[in-house]
Amino acid sequence: MSKVIKQMEMDALRSTFQEVRDAVVLSIQGLNGQLETSLRAALRKKNIRIKWVKNSLTRRVFDELGIRIGADSPIWIGPTAFAFGANSIAELSRTLDDELKKSKNAAAYKDKVNIKGAFADGEVIRFEEALTRPTREEAIASIIGMILGPGSALAGCLTGPIAQVASQIQTIGAKKEESAAAGAAG
Repeated sequence: MSKVIKQMEMDALRSTFQEVRDAVVLSIQGLNGQLETSLRAALRKKNIRIKWVKNSLTRRVFDELGIRIGADSPIWIGPTAFAFGANSIAELSRTLDDELKKSKNAAAYKDKVNIKGAFADGEVIRFEEALTRPTREEAIASIIGMILGPGSALAGCLTGPIAQVASQIQTIGAKKEESAAAGAAG
C-alpha cells in the first residue's frame, strides 16, 4: 500500500472515529455476504454501524485521537471490525449481544462473530463490563434517586413532629368539646 493510499485511509478513519468514544471490537470471520448484510441491516435500524479496519493504521489514528489501546492488546489480533453509534456503551453492547445471541441468525453468528472487547470514553474495558454499565438514562435516574432519597427522609423528619403536635392539639380540642357537651347535657 503506497504512502498516499495509507494517508487517505488514515484520514478516512480519523474522520469516522473523530467523535466516537464508545465502541465494541469484533472479529468477523467466515460470515457469508447475506449474513453480514443481515447483521449490518439489523444494527443500522438501531443506529449502529460496523466498520472494518486495518489494525496498524487504526492503532495510529486512535493514538492521535487519545484512545490508547496498546499494540500488544488482543484487540489487534486478527481481523478487526468496530461497532459504534449508539447513545452509550451499554446500549451498544446490549443491542449487539441481543442480535448475536437472540436473533433468527444467532446460530449462524455463533463461531463466526466474536467479540474481542470494548472501549468506553476512550478506555479499554471487557465486553462483560460494558454490558453491565448503566445507560445514560439509567445513570440519570440513579442520581435523581440518590438526590431524592435524603430529601424525602428530611421531609419526613420535618413533618413527623409537626404531625404529632397537630394530632395532640386535635385530641385536646375533641376532649374539650366532649366535656363542654357533657356539661351542657347535665
